Amino acid sequence: MEPTTTYIVVLIATSSKQEAEVIGKVLVESRLAACVNISVGVTSLFRWQGAIEHQEEVVMLVKSRSDLLPSIIEVVKRLHSYAVPEVVALPILAGSPDYLAWVDESLRRTPRGSPEVTSHGDPASPSSG
Repeated sequence: MEPTTTYIVVLIATSSKQEAEVIGKVLVESRLAACVNISVGVTSLFRWQGAIEHQEEVVMLVKSRSDLLPSIIEVVKRLHSYAVPEVVALPILAGSPDYLAWVDESLRRTPRGSPEVTSHGDPASPSSG
């Protein structure tokens, strides 16, 4: 049986750690991302406006669901400094059932005024985000 939820990892390249942190915070606070990993010191080679560019960038790994991707793209386009930001999603084919349940829980919007209930202690900092 095919799973009804498609989990994804979204790759986003940014110009700085600060920019990645701003975008990541908005994505997590708005429950579009369960977790955002920020990796500094990535060297990117790409073609832009007819020239080959060589640039140090920061890569974000965003854990989410495919149904949230349009909203993720909207947030990134609004906050990103690049004219054409990299936002690509890769499917998660399998994963720890406990981790994927935590992803679902982290993306769930609670009714206004209701406290969030978590089963993993401090979900903002899981050991294997």
